[in-house]
Amino acid sequence: MANITCKIDGIEVTVPDGTSVLDAAKKVGVKIPTLCYHPDLPAWASCGICVVKIQGSPKIVRACATPVEAGRGGAANNYITRDAELITTRRAVLELILSNHPNDCLRCARSGNCELQTLAADFGIREQPFEENFQHLPKDETTTSIVLNPEKCVKCGRCALVCQKLQGVYALEFIGRGETTRLAPAADVSLNESPCIKCGQCSAHCPVGAIYEKDETEKVFAALSNPKKHKVVQIAPAVRVAIGEAFGFKPGELQTGKLYAALRRLGFDKVFDTNFAADLTIMEEGTEFIHRFTKAPQELPLITSCCPAWVDYMEKYTHDLMSHFSTCKSPQQMEGAMIKTYYAEKSGIRAEDIFVLSVMPCTAKKFEVTEDDMRRGGLPDVDVAITTRELARMIKQAGIDFNALPDENVDPLLGTYSGAGTIFGVTGGVMEAALRTAVSKITGEKLPKVEFAETRGMDGVKTAKLNVGGNEVRIAVAHGMANIENVLNEIRAAKKEGKELPYHFVEVMACRGGCIGGGGQPQGATDEVRAQRTAGLYKDDEISRLRCSHDNPDVQAAYKEFLGEPNSHKAHELLHRHYQKRPVYSR
Repeated sequence: MANITCKIDGIEVTVPDGTSVLDAAKKVGVKIPTLCYHPDLPAWASCGICVVKIQGSPKIVRACATPVEAGRGGAANNYITRDAELITTRRAVLELILSNHPNDCLRCARSGNCELQTLAADFGIREQPFEENFQHLPKDETTTSIVLNPEKCVKCGRCALVCQKLQGVYALEFIGRGETTRLAPAADVSLNESPCIKCGQCSAHCPVGAIYEKDETEKVFAALSNPKKHKVVQIAPAVRVAIGEAFGFKPGELQTGKLYAALRRLGFDKVFDTNFAADLTIMEEGTEFIHRFTKAPQELPLITSCCPAWVDYMEKYTHDLMSHFSTCKSPQQMEGAMIKTYYAEKSGIRAEDIFVLSVMPCTAKKFEVTEDDMRRGGLPDVDVAITTRELARMIKQAGIDFNALPDENVDPLLGTYSGAGTIFGVTGGVMEAALRTAVSKITGEKLPKVEFAETRGMDGVKTAKLNVGGNEVRIAVAHGMANIENVLNEIRAAKKEGKELPYHFVEVMACRGGCIGGGGQPQGATDEVRAQRTAGLYKDDEISRLRCSHDNPDVQAAYKEFLGEPNSHKAHELLHRHYQKRPVYSR
Protein backbone atom coordinates (compact mmCIF):
# COMPACT_ATOMS: atom_id res chain seq x y z
CA MET A 1 0.00 0.00 0.00
CA ALA A 2 1.30 3.43 -0.93
CA ASN A 3 2.03 6.01 1.75
CA ILE A 4 0.85 9.61 1.87
CA THR A 5 2.84 12.42 3.46
CA CYS A 6 0.86 15.35 4.81
CA LYS A 7 1.01 17.84 7.63
CA ILE A 8 -1.20 18.23 10.67
CA ASP A 9 -0.97 21.78 12.00
CA GLY A 10 2.40 22.01 10.30
CA ILE A 11 3.68 18.70 11.74
CA GLU A 12 4.71 16.32 8.96
CA VAL A 13 3.39 12.75 9.10
CA THR A 14 3.49 9.80 6.71
CA VAL A 15 0.59 7.38 6.82
CA PRO A 16 -0.83 4.62 4.59
CA ASP A 17 -3.05 5.75 1.73
CA GLY A 18 -6.68 5.86 2.88
CA THR A 19 -5.87 6.95 6.45
CA SER A 20 -8.36 9.50 7.75
CA VAL A 21 -7.29 12.96 8.84
CA LEU A 22 -8.50 12.00 12.33
CA ASP A 23 -6.17 9.00 12.55
CA ALA A 24 -3.25 10.90 11.01
CA ALA A 25 -3.71 13.58 13.66
CA LYS A 26 -3.67 10.97 16.43
CA LYS A 27 -0.33 9.72 15.15
CA VAL A 28 1.29 13.09 15.88
CA GLY A 29 -0.50 13.65 19.18
CA VAL A 30 -3.21 16.00 17.93
CA LYS A 31 -6.67 15.31 19.36
CA ILE A 32 -9.59 16.33 17.17
CA PRO A 33 -12.91 16.33 19.09
CA THR A 34 -15.54 13.80 17.98
CA LEU A 35 -18.97 12.63 19.10
CA CYS A 36 -20.39 10.28 16.47
CA TYR A 37 -17.08 8.56 15.67
CA HIS A 38 -16.02 5.25 17.25
CA PRO A 39 -13.00 3.20 16.10
CA ASP A 40 -15.09 0.00 16.04
CA LEU A 41 -17.40 1.46 13.40
CA PRO A 42 -17.21 2.93 9.91
CA ALA A 43 -17.04 6.73 10.01
CA TRP A 44 -20.50 8.15 9.48
CA ALA A 45 -19.68 11.88 9.80
CA SER A 46 -23.06 12.73 11.28
CA CYS A 47 -22.19 15.16 14.08
CA GLY A 48 -19.83 17.63 12.35
CA ILE A 49 -17.73 18.31 15.44
CA CYS A 50 -14.49 17.00 13.91
CA VAL A 51 -14.34 19.66 11.17
CA VAL A 52 -10.88 20.73 9.96
CA LYS A 53 -9.50 22.96 7.20
CA ILE A 54 -7.11 22.30 4.35
CA GLN A 55 -4.65 25.19 4.07
CA GLY A 56 -5.19 27.10 0.86
CA SER A 57 -8.66 25.67 0.33
CA PRO A 58 -12.01 27.24 1.23
CA LYS A 59 -13.42 23.83 2.19
CA ILE A 60 -14.06 22.63 5.72
CA VAL A 61 -14.08 18.82 5.89
CA ARG A 62 -14.95 16.24 8.52
CA ALA A 63 -11.78 14.61 9.76
CA CYS A 64 -13.28 11.21 10.64
CA ALA A 65 -14.44 10.51 7.08
CA THR A 66 -11.84 12.41 5.01
CA PRO A 67 -8.76 10.50 3.86
CA VAL A 68 -5.50 12.45 3.79
CA GLU A 69 -4.29 13.48 0.35
CA ALA A 70 -1.05 14.82 -1.07
CA GLY A 71 -1.21 18.42 -2.22
CA ARG A 72 -0.71 19.72 -5.71
CA GLY A 73 2.65 19.14 -7.27
CA GLY A 74 3.52 16.57 -4.64
CA ALA A 75 3.56 19.13 -1.82
CA ALA A 76 2.23 17.95 1.53
CA ASN A 77 -1.29 19.13 2.33
CA ASN A 78 -1.47 20.94 5.66
CA TYR A 79 -4.60 20.14 7.65
CA ILE A 80 -5.49 22.80 10.17
CA THR A 81 -7.26 21.34 13.18
CA ARG A 82 -7.60 24.43 15.36
CA ASP A 83 -8.17 28.12 14.79
CA ALA A 84 -10.77 30.64 15.92
CA GLU A 85 -13.23 29.78 13.14
CA LEU A 86 -13.06 26.00 13.77
CA ILE A 87 -13.51 26.44 17.51
CA THR A 88 -16.53 28.71 16.92
CA THR A 89 -18.00 26.21 14.45
CA ARG A 90 -17.56 23.28 16.81
CA ARG A 91 -19.07 25.22 19.69
CA ALA A 92 -22.08 26.13 17.56
CA VAL A 93 -22.56 22.46 16.58
CA LEU A 94 -22.44 21.47 20.25
CA GLU A 95 -24.92 24.20 21.20
CA LEU A 96 -27.33 22.98 18.51
CA ILE A 97 -27.04 19.40 19.78
CA LEU A 98 -27.63 20.59 23.35
CA SER A 99 -30.74 22.50 22.27
CA ASN A 100 -32.21 19.12 21.25
CA HIS A 101 -31.06 17.35 24.41
CA PRO A 102 -32.76 17.22 27.86
CA ASN A 103 -30.97 19.25 30.51
CA ASP A 104 -31.17 16.72 33.35
CA CYS A 105 -27.59 15.54 33.67
CA LEU A 106 -27.78 14.89 37.42
CA ARG A 107 -30.51 12.28 36.89
CA CYS A 108 -28.86 10.66 33.87
CA ALA A 109 -27.29 7.18 33.92
CA ARG A 110 -24.19 8.61 32.20
CA SER A 111 -23.69 11.67 34.38
CA GLY A 112 -19.97 12.15 34.89
CA ASN A 113 -19.18 9.69 32.13
CA CYS A 114 -20.90 11.28 29.14
CA GLU A 115 -19.07 12.25 25.96
CA LEU A 116 -21.45 15.14 25.25
CA GLN A 117 -21.09 16.42 28.80
CA THR A 118 -17.30 16.23 28.50
CA LEU A 119 -17.29 18.12 25.19
CA ALA A 120 -19.56 20.82 26.61
CA ALA A 121 -17.16 21.25 29.53
CA ASP A 122 -14.11 21.26 27.23
CA PHE A 123 -15.64 24.04 25.13
CA GLY A 124 -16.73 26.01 28.16
CA ILE A 125 -20.39 26.07 27.19
CA ARG A 126 -22.27 27.92 29.94
CA GLU A 127 -25.19 29.45 28.03
CA GLN A 128 -27.83 28.07 25.69
CA PRO A 129 -28.19 30.50 22.78
CA PHE A 130 -30.73 28.35 20.92
CA GLU A 131 -34.31 27.65 21.92
CA GLU A 132 -34.83 24.16 23.35
CA ASN A 133 -36.42 21.89 20.76
CA PHE A 134 -36.19 18.30 21.90
CA GLN A 135 -38.82 15.63 21.34
CA HIS A 136 -40.73 14.32 24.34
CA LEU A 137 -40.51 10.56 23.80
CA PRO A 138 -41.25 7.75 26.26
CA LYS A 139 -38.62 5.38 27.57
CA ASP A 140 -38.68 1.80 26.36
CA GLU A 141 -38.22 -0.41 29.44
CA THR A 142 -39.79 -3.55 27.99
CA THR A 143 -36.69 -5.78 28.18
CA THR A 144 -35.16 -7.14 31.35
CA SER A 145 -31.70 -6.05 30.20
CA ILE A 146 -31.48 -2.58 28.67
CA VAL A 147 -33.43 0.66 28.63
CA LEU A 148 -33.88 2.87 25.58
CA ASN A 149 -34.43 6.58 26.24
CA PRO A 150 -34.81 8.18 22.79
CA GLU A 151 -35.12 11.69 24.30
CA LYS A 152 -31.39 11.55 25.08
CA CYS A 153 -30.40 10.39 21.59
CA VAL A 154 -27.95 12.70 19.76
CA LYS A 155 -28.49 10.80 16.47
CA CYS A 156 -24.83 9.82 16.27
CA GLY A 157 -25.83 6.48 14.72
CA ARG A 158 -23.41 4.39 16.76
CA CYS A 159 -26.07 2.09 18.24
CA ALA A 160 -27.71 1.39 14.87
CA LEU A 161 -24.33 0.81 13.22
CA VAL A 162 -23.10 -1.58 15.91
CA CYS A 163 -26.42 -3.47 15.94
CA GLN A 164 -26.52 -3.78 12.16
CA LYS A 165 -22.87 -3.97 11.08
CA LEU A 166 -21.06 -5.60 14.02
CA GLN A 167 -23.88 -7.73 15.37
CA GLY A 168 -25.97 -8.35 12.25
CA VAL A 169 -29.16 -8.18 14.34
CA TYR A 170 -30.86 -5.05 12.91
CA ALA A 171 -32.90 -4.40 16.05
CA LEU A 172 -32.36 -0.61 15.97
CA GLU A 173 -32.84 2.00 13.25
CA PHE A 174 -33.74 5.63 12.68
CA ILE A 175 -37.37 6.36 11.91
CA GLY A 176 -38.74 9.60 10.45
CA ARG A 177 -37.06 12.50 8.65
CA GLY A 178 -35.64 15.88 9.57
CA GLU A 179 -36.51 17.16 13.02
CA THR A 180 -38.82 14.19 13.65
CA THR A 181 -36.05 11.61 13.18
CA ARG A 182 -35.86 9.32 16.18
CA LEU A 183 -34.09 6.19 17.28
CA ALA A 184 -36.41 3.19 17.66
CA PRO A 185 -36.49 -0.59 17.46
CA ALA A 186 -36.89 -1.96 13.95
CA ALA A 187 -40.49 -1.83 12.64
CA ASP A 188 -41.24 0.64 15.45
CA VAL A 189 -42.17 -2.12 17.87
CA SER A 190 -41.06 -2.28 21.49
CA LEU A 191 -37.48 -3.37 22.15
CA ASN A 192 -38.72 -6.63 23.68
CA GLU A 193 -40.73 -7.41 20.54
CA SER A 194 -37.82 -6.59 18.21
CA PRO A 195 -34.96 -8.90 17.11
CA CYS A 196 -32.85 -7.51 20.02
CA ILE A 197 -30.63 -10.17 21.62
CA LYS A 198 -29.89 -8.01 24.71
CA CYS A 199 -26.12 -8.07 24.08
CA GLY A 200 -25.88 -4.43 25.16
CA GLN A 201 -23.36 -3.42 22.52
CA CYS A 202 -25.65 -0.48 21.73
CA SER A 203 -25.30 0.74 25.32
CA ALA A 204 -21.56 0.11 25.32
CA HIS A 205 -21.15 2.31 22.22
CA CYS A 206 -23.70 5.04 23.03
CA PRO A 207 -21.85 8.30 23.88
CA VAL A 208 -24.67 9.60 26.07
CA GLY A 209 -27.50 8.22 28.22
CA ALA A 210 -29.83 7.14 25.43
CA ILE A 211 -29.25 3.41 26.02
CA TYR A 212 -28.13 1.89 29.30
CA GLU A 213 -28.41 -1.27 31.39
CA LYS A 214 -31.53 -1.81 33.50
CA ASP A 215 -30.32 -0.91 36.98
CA GLU A 216 -31.09 -3.53 39.64
CA THR A 217 -28.81 -2.33 42.40
CA GLU A 218 -31.78 -1.40 44.63
CA LYS A 219 -32.88 -5.05 44.60
CA VAL A 220 -29.40 -6.06 45.70
CA PHE A 221 -29.21 -3.48 48.50
CA ALA A 222 -32.66 -4.64 49.67
CA ALA A 223 -31.49 -8.27 49.80
CA LEU A 224 -28.31 -7.27 51.65
CA SER A 225 -30.50 -5.57 54.28
CA ASN A 226 -32.72 -8.62 54.74
CA PRO A 227 -31.53 -10.61 57.80
CA LYS A 228 -33.59 -13.62 56.72
CA LYS A 229 -31.54 -14.07 53.54
CA HIS A 230 -28.17 -15.78 53.22
CA LYS A 231 -26.40 -13.62 50.64
CA VAL A 232 -24.08 -15.27 48.11
CA VAL A 233 -22.29 -13.60 45.19
CA GLN A 234 -20.32 -14.82 42.18
CA ILE A 235 -18.09 -12.81 39.81
CA ALA A 236 -17.44 -13.55 36.14
CA PRO A 237 -13.91 -13.83 34.69
CA ALA A 238 -13.98 -10.57 32.72
CA VAL A 239 -15.12 -8.43 35.67
CA ARG A 240 -11.76 -8.71 37.44
CA VAL A 241 -9.86 -7.04 34.58
CA ALA A 242 -12.33 -4.17 34.06
CA ILE A 243 -13.78 -3.13 37.43
CA GLY A 244 -10.60 -1.20 38.25
CA GLU A 245 -11.26 1.23 35.39
CA ALA A 246 -14.07 2.75 37.47
CA PHE A 247 -11.53 3.53 40.20
CA GLY A 248 -8.63 4.90 38.19
CA PHE A 249 -6.77 1.68 37.41
CA LYS A 250 -5.63 0.83 33.91
CA PRO A 251 -7.67 -1.64 31.83
CA GLY A 252 -6.51 -5.20 32.32
CA GLU A 253 -5.14 -4.78 35.85
CA LEU A 254 -6.23 -7.79 37.89
CA GLN A 255 -8.41 -6.72 40.81
CA THR A 256 -9.60 -10.15 41.93
CA GLY A 257 -8.54 -9.83 45.57
CA LYS A 258 -9.96 -6.32 45.95
CA LEU A 259 -13.21 -7.50 44.37
CA TYR A 260 -13.58 -10.27 46.93
CA ALA A 261 -12.89 -7.76 49.72
CA ALA A 262 -15.35 -5.18 48.35
CA LEU A 263 -18.13 -7.76 48.09
CA ARG A 264 -17.61 -8.81 51.71
CA ARG A 265 -17.68 -5.15 52.77
CA LEU A 266 -21.00 -4.79 50.95
CA GLY A 267 -22.38 -7.55 53.18
CA PHE A 268 -22.24 -10.83 51.29
CA ASP A 269 -21.97 -13.91 53.45
CA LYS A 270 -20.15 -15.97 50.83
CA VAL A 271 -18.04 -14.85 47.89
CA PHE A 272 -17.72 -17.45 45.14
CA ASP A 273 -16.26 -17.23 41.66
CA THR A 274 -17.97 -18.01 38.35
CA ASN A 275 -14.59 -19.32 37.19
CA PHE A 276 -15.32 -22.43 39.25
CA ALA A 277 -18.43 -23.01 37.15
CA ALA A 278 -16.41 -22.31 34.00
CA ASP A 279 -14.28 -25.29 34.99
CA LEU A 280 -17.50 -27.23 35.64
CA THR A 281 -18.75 -26.21 32.19
CA ILE A 282 -15.63 -27.62 30.60
CA MET A 283 -16.18 -30.96 32.33
CA GLU A 284 -19.75 -31.08 31.02
CA GLU A 285 -19.18 -29.58 27.57
CA GLY A 286 -15.88 -31.39 27.07
CA THR A 287 -17.54 -34.71 27.88
CA GLU A 288 -20.35 -33.82 25.50
CA PHE A 289 -17.84 -33.09 22.72
CA ILE A 290 -15.84 -36.27 23.33
CA HIS A 291 -19.04 -38.34 23.12
CA ARG A 292 -20.10 -36.75 19.86
CA PHE A 293 -16.63 -36.89 18.35
CA THR A 294 -15.94 -40.52 19.26
CA LYS A 295 -19.40 -42.12 19.26
CA ALA A 296 -21.92 -39.87 17.51
CA PRO A 297 -20.21 -38.00 14.65
CA GLN A 298 -23.60 -37.37 13.04
CA GLU A 299 -24.27 -34.97 15.94
CA LEU A 300 -21.24 -32.82 15.11
CA PRO A 301 -20.37 -29.99 15.14
CA LEU A 302 -20.82 -29.06 18.78
CA ILE A 303 -21.51 -25.34 19.21
CA THR A 304 -20.88 -23.63 22.56
CA SER A 305 -23.71 -22.21 24.66
CA CYS A 306 -21.99 -20.00 27.26
CA CYS A 307 -23.10 -16.69 25.76
CA PRO A 308 -26.80 -15.85 26.42
CA ALA A 309 -26.99 -13.24 23.63
CA TRP A 310 -25.75 -15.90 21.19
CA VAL A 311 -28.31 -18.38 22.57
CA ASP A 312 -31.04 -15.76 22.05
CA TYR A 313 -29.81 -15.26 18.47
CA MET A 314 -29.71 -19.01 17.86
CA GLU A 315 -33.26 -19.53 19.13
CA LYS A 316 -34.46 -16.81 16.74
CA TYR A 317 -32.32 -17.29 13.64
CA THR A 318 -30.72 -20.77 13.54
CA HIS A 319 -33.50 -23.27 14.19
CA ASP A 320 -31.95 -25.65 11.65
CA LEU A 321 -28.77 -26.05 13.72
CA MET A 322 -30.35 -26.17 17.17
CA SER A 323 -29.52 -29.86 17.65
CA HIS A 324 -25.82 -29.00 17.38
CA PHE A 325 -25.92 -26.61 20.31
CA SER A 326 -24.34 -27.77 23.55
CA THR A 327 -27.04 -28.34 26.15
CA CYS A 328 -24.83 -26.89 28.90
CA LYS A 329 -26.09 -23.95 30.87
CA SER A 330 -23.78 -20.95 31.06
CA PRO A 331 -21.26 -20.82 33.94
CA GLN A 332 -23.42 -18.18 35.65
CA GLN A 333 -26.38 -20.54 35.76
CA MET A 334 -24.33 -23.59 36.71
CA GLU A 335 -22.84 -21.68 39.64
CA GLY A 336 -26.29 -20.56 40.75
CA ALA A 337 -27.68 -24.10 40.51
CA MET A 338 -24.75 -25.49 42.53
CA ILE A 339 -25.15 -22.80 45.19
CA LYS A 340 -28.82 -23.60 45.72
CA THR A 341 -28.29 -27.37 45.79
CA TYR A 342 -24.75 -28.56 46.59
CA TYR A 343 -23.75 -25.57 48.75
CA ALA A 344 -27.19 -25.42 50.40
CA GLU A 345 -26.95 -29.12 51.29
CA LYS A 346 -23.38 -28.83 52.61
CA SER A 347 -24.13 -25.74 54.69
CA GLY A 348 -27.56 -26.80 55.94
CA ILE A 349 -29.31 -23.72 54.52
CA ARG A 350 -32.62 -23.95 52.70
CA ALA A 351 -32.39 -22.98 49.01
CA GLU A 352 -35.31 -20.57 49.39
CA ASP A 353 -33.34 -18.68 52.05
CA ILE A 354 -30.37 -18.10 49.75
CA PHE A 355 -30.09 -14.94 47.64
CA VAL A 356 -27.69 -15.37 44.71
CA LEU A 357 -26.22 -12.37 42.92
CA SER A 358 -24.02 -12.64 39.86
CA VAL A 359 -21.74 -9.84 38.70
CA MET A 360 -21.37 -10.08 34.95
CA PRO A 361 -19.77 -8.14 32.08
CA CYS A 362 -22.96 -8.72 30.12
CA THR A 363 -26.46 -7.22 29.92
CA ALA A 364 -27.91 -10.40 28.35
CA LYS A 365 -27.26 -12.18 31.66
CA LYS A 366 -30.14 -10.18 33.12
CA PHE A 367 -32.43 -11.79 30.56
CA GLU A 368 -30.90 -15.24 31.08
CA VAL A 369 -31.72 -15.40 34.80
CA THR A 370 -35.43 -14.96 34.01
CA GLU A 371 -35.72 -17.85 31.54
CA ASP A 372 -38.03 -20.71 32.50
CA ASP A 373 -35.41 -23.47 32.31
CA MET A 374 -33.14 -21.53 34.66
CA ARG A 375 -35.41 -22.37 37.59
CA ARG A 376 -35.69 -25.41 39.82
CA GLY A 377 -38.59 -26.09 42.16
CA GLY A 378 -39.94 -22.60 41.49
CA LEU A 379 -36.64 -20.98 42.50
CA PRO A 380 -34.33 -19.24 40.01
CA ASP A 381 -30.73 -20.46 39.82
CA VAL A 382 -29.65 -16.81 40.12
CA ASP A 383 -31.87 -14.17 41.71
CA VAL A 384 -30.30 -11.03 40.22
CA ALA A 385 -27.55 -10.35 37.67
CA ILE A 386 -25.84 -6.97 37.61
CA THR A 387 -23.16 -5.58 35.33
CA THR A 388 -19.62 -4.48 36.09
CA ARG A 389 -20.86 -0.89 35.83
CA GLU A 390 -23.61 -1.48 38.41
CA LEU A 391 -21.19 -3.07 40.89
CA ALA A 392 -18.85 -0.09 40.56
CA ARG A 393 -21.75 2.22 41.44
CA MET A 394 -22.70 0.04 44.42
CA ILE A 395 -19.16 0.15 45.79
CA LYS A 396 -19.12 3.93 45.48
CA GLN A 397 -22.60 4.33 47.03
CA ALA A 398 -21.56 2.18 49.98
CA GLY A 399 -18.58 4.47 50.67
CA ILE A 400 -16.03 1.71 50.14
CA ASP A 401 -12.54 2.92 49.25
CA PHE A 402 -11.83 0.31 46.59
CA ASN A 403 -8.26 1.46 46.00
CA ALA A 404 -7.35 1.01 49.67
CA LEU A 405 -8.82 -2.47 50.05
CA PRO A 406 -6.51 -5.37 50.88
CA ASP A 407 -6.52 -8.45 48.66
CA GLU A 408 -8.69 -11.21 50.06
CA ASN A 409 -9.29 -14.82 49.01
CA VAL A 410 -12.37 -16.43 47.56
CA ASP A 411 -14.48 -18.75 49.71
CA PRO A 412 -13.82 -22.47 49.12
CA LEU A 413 -16.19 -25.13 47.74
CA LEU A 414 -17.46 -23.11 44.74
CA GLY A 415 -14.65 -20.58 44.36
CA THR A 416 -11.45 -22.38 43.45
CA TYR A 417 -10.67 -22.12 39.74
CA SER A 418 -8.07 -23.00 37.16
CA GLY A 419 -6.43 -20.82 34.55
CA ALA A 420 -8.71 -22.48 32.01
CA GLY A 421 -11.70 -21.09 33.88
CA THR A 422 -10.45 -17.52 33.85
CA ILE A 423 -9.80 -17.37 30.10
CA PHE A 424 -13.52 -18.00 29.50
CA GLY A 425 -13.75 -14.21 29.50
CA VAL A 426 -11.94 -13.73 26.18
CA THR A 427 -12.77 -14.86 22.66
CA GLY A 428 -11.22 -18.28 22.06
CA GLY A 429 -10.93 -18.91 25.78
CA VAL A 430 -13.79 -21.38 26.01
CA MET A 431 -12.36 -23.32 23.08
CA GLU A 432 -8.85 -23.31 24.54
CA ALA A 433 -10.11 -24.39 27.96
CA ALA A 434 -12.16 -27.19 26.39
CA LEU A 435 -9.21 -28.36 24.30
CA ARG A 436 -6.95 -28.55 27.35
CA THR A 437 -9.34 -31.06 28.91
CA ALA A 438 -10.63 -32.82 25.78
CA VAL A 439 -7.16 -33.49 24.37
CA SER A 440 -5.99 -34.81 27.74
CA LYS A 441 -9.01 -37.09 28.02
CA ILE A 442 -8.86 -38.35 24.42
CA THR A 443 -5.10 -39.04 24.46
CA GLY A 444 -4.91 -40.08 28.11
CA GLU A 445 -1.77 -37.98 28.44
CA LYS A 446 -0.83 -34.86 30.37
CA LEU A 447 -0.36 -31.95 28.01
CA PRO A 448 3.27 -30.79 27.78
CA LYS A 449 1.98 -27.34 26.78
CA VAL A 450 -1.50 -26.12 27.65
CA GLU A 451 -1.63 -23.02 25.44
CA PHE A 452 -3.45 -23.28 22.11
CA ALA A 453 -2.32 -20.24 20.12
CA GLU A 454 -4.73 -21.15 17.31
CA THR A 455 -7.69 -19.95 19.38
CA ARG A 456 -6.19 -16.59 20.34
CA GLY A 457 -6.33 -13.19 18.66
CA MET A 458 -8.88 -10.64 17.49
CA ASP A 459 -9.68 -12.00 14.02
CA GLY A 460 -13.47 -12.13 13.69
CA VAL A 461 -13.27 -15.83 12.80
CA LYS A 462 -10.34 -18.06 13.70
CA THR A 463 -10.09 -21.61 12.31
CA ALA A 464 -7.59 -24.41 12.82
CA LYS A 465 -6.99 -28.12 12.31
CA LEU A 466 -5.50 -29.93 15.28
CA ASN A 467 -4.01 -33.40 15.56
CA VAL A 468 -5.55 -35.05 18.62
CA GLY A 469 -4.40 -38.60 19.24
CA GLY A 470 -3.99 -39.17 15.51
CA ASN A 471 -7.41 -37.67 14.70
CA GLU A 472 -7.98 -34.34 13.00
CA VAL A 473 -10.13 -31.96 15.01
CA ARG A 474 -11.35 -28.92 13.08
CA ILE A 475 -12.30 -25.88 15.16
CA ALA A 476 -13.73 -22.41 14.61
CA VAL A 477 -13.91 -19.44 16.97
CA ALA A 478 -16.18 -16.48 16.13
CA HIS A 479 -16.90 -13.28 18.03
CA GLY A 480 -19.17 -10.40 17.05
CA MET A 481 -22.52 -11.73 15.86
CA ALA A 482 -22.08 -10.59 12.25
CA ASN A 483 -19.10 -12.96 11.93
CA ILE A 484 -20.88 -16.17 12.90
CA GLU A 485 -23.17 -16.37 9.87
CA ASN A 486 -20.26 -17.23 7.55
CA VAL A 487 -19.31 -20.14 9.82
CA LEU A 488 -22.89 -21.35 10.06
CA ASN A 489 -23.34 -21.15 6.29
CA GLU A 490 -20.22 -23.26 5.77
CA ILE A 491 -21.72 -25.90 8.05
CA ARG A 492 -25.09 -25.72 6.31
CA ALA A 493 -23.53 -26.09 2.87
CA ALA A 494 -21.48 -29.13 3.92
CA LYS A 495 -24.51 -30.83 5.46
CA LYS A 496 -26.69 -30.10 2.44
CA GLU A 497 -24.13 -31.39 -0.04
CA GLY A 498 -23.12 -34.37 2.09
CA LYS A 499 -19.54 -33.17 2.31
CA GLU A 500 -17.03 -33.43 5.13
CA LEU A 501 -17.86 -31.05 7.98
CA PRO A 502 -15.64 -27.94 7.97
CA TYR A 503 -15.67 -27.86 11.80
CA HIS A 504 -16.18 -30.30 14.65
CA PHE A 505 -16.26 -27.73 17.46
CA VAL A 506 -17.39 -24.08 17.25
CA GLU A 507 -17.13 -21.34 19.87
CA VAL A 508 -19.32 -18.24 19.59
CA MET A 509 -19.26 -15.02 21.62
CA ALA A 510 -21.71 -12.24 20.75
CA CYS A 511 -19.43 -9.35 21.71
CA ARG A 512 -16.20 -8.28 20.06
CA GLY A 513 -13.29 -9.70 22.04
CA GLY A 514 -15.63 -11.93 24.05
CA CYS A 515 -16.84 -11.07 27.54
CA ILE A 516 -13.98 -8.61 28.13
CA GLY A 517 -15.84 -6.39 25.63
CA GLY A 518 -19.30 -7.20 27.00
CA GLY A 519 -22.22 -4.79 26.96
CA GLY A 520 -22.06 -4.32 30.74
CA GLN A 521 -18.36 -3.46 30.98
CA PRO A 522 -17.06 0.07 31.65
CA GLN A 523 -17.71 2.40 28.72
CA GLY A 524 -14.97 3.37 26.32
CA ALA A 525 -13.91 -0.06 25.09
CA THR A 526 -11.75 -0.05 21.96
CA ASP A 527 -9.52 -2.75 20.57
CA GLU A 528 -6.66 -1.25 22.58
CA VAL A 529 -8.67 -1.53 25.80
CA ARG A 530 -9.87 -5.03 24.86
CA ALA A 531 -6.27 -6.09 24.29
CA GLN A 532 -5.31 -4.87 27.76
CA ARG A 533 -8.22 -6.69 29.40
CA THR A 534 -7.39 -9.83 27.41
CA ALA A 535 -3.75 -9.67 28.54
CA GLY A 536 -4.98 -9.45 32.15
CA LEU A 537 -6.96 -12.68 31.84
CA TYR A 538 -4.09 -14.51 30.16
CA LYS A 539 -1.85 -13.29 33.00
CA ASP A 540 -4.32 -14.71 35.53
CA ASP A 541 -4.13 -18.01 33.64
CA GLU A 542 -0.33 -17.99 33.56
CA ILE A 543 0.05 -17.37 37.30
CA SER A 544 -2.55 -19.98 38.22
CA ARG A 545 -1.30 -23.05 40.06
CA LEU A 546 -3.87 -25.07 38.11
CA ARG A 547 -4.12 -24.59 34.34
CA CYS A 548 -6.72 -27.23 33.35
CA SER A 549 -10.33 -27.53 34.47
CA HIS A 550 -10.16 -31.27 35.19
CA ASP A 551 -7.37 -30.63 37.73
CA ASN A 552 -9.57 -28.37 39.89
CA PRO A 553 -9.88 -30.23 43.24
CA ASP A 554 -13.18 -28.52 44.14
CA VAL A 555 -14.67 -29.61 40.82
CA GLN A 556 -13.42 -33.16 41.43
CA ALA A 557 -15.00 -33.07 44.91
CA ALA A 558 -18.31 -31.78 43.52
CA TYR A 559 -18.55 -34.78 41.20
CA LYS A 560 -17.44 -37.26 43.86
CA GLU A 561 -19.75 -35.96 46.58
CA PHE A 562 -22.74 -34.69 44.63
CA LEU A 563 -22.95 -34.92 40.83
CA GLY A 564 -21.54 -38.38 40.24
CA GLU A 565 -19.80 -37.87 36.92
CA PRO A 566 -19.91 -35.45 33.97
CA ASN A 567 -23.13 -35.74 31.95
CA SER A 568 -24.73 -37.91 34.65
CA HIS A 569 -28.49 -37.79 35.18
CA LYS A 570 -28.06 -35.43 38.12
CA ALA A 571 -25.66 -33.23 36.16
CA HIS A 572 -28.19 -32.99 33.35
CA GLU A 573 -30.94 -32.04 35.77
CA LEU A 574 -28.92 -29.21 37.29
CA LEU A 575 -26.41 -28.08 34.68
CA HIS A 576 -28.09 -28.57 31.30
CA ARG A 577 -30.99 -26.93 29.52
CA HIS A 578 -33.43 -27.10 26.60
CA TYR A 579 -33.92 -24.70 23.71
CA GLN A 580 -37.02 -23.34 22.05
CA LYS A 581 -37.69 -22.01 18.56
CA ARG A 582 -38.74 -18.40 18.85
CA PRO A 583 -39.79 -15.87 16.22
CA VAL A 584 -37.50 -12.97 15.36
CA TYR A 585 -40.34 -10.55 16.12
CA SER A 586 -42.48 -11.52 19.12
CA ARG A 587 -45.80 -9.89 19.82
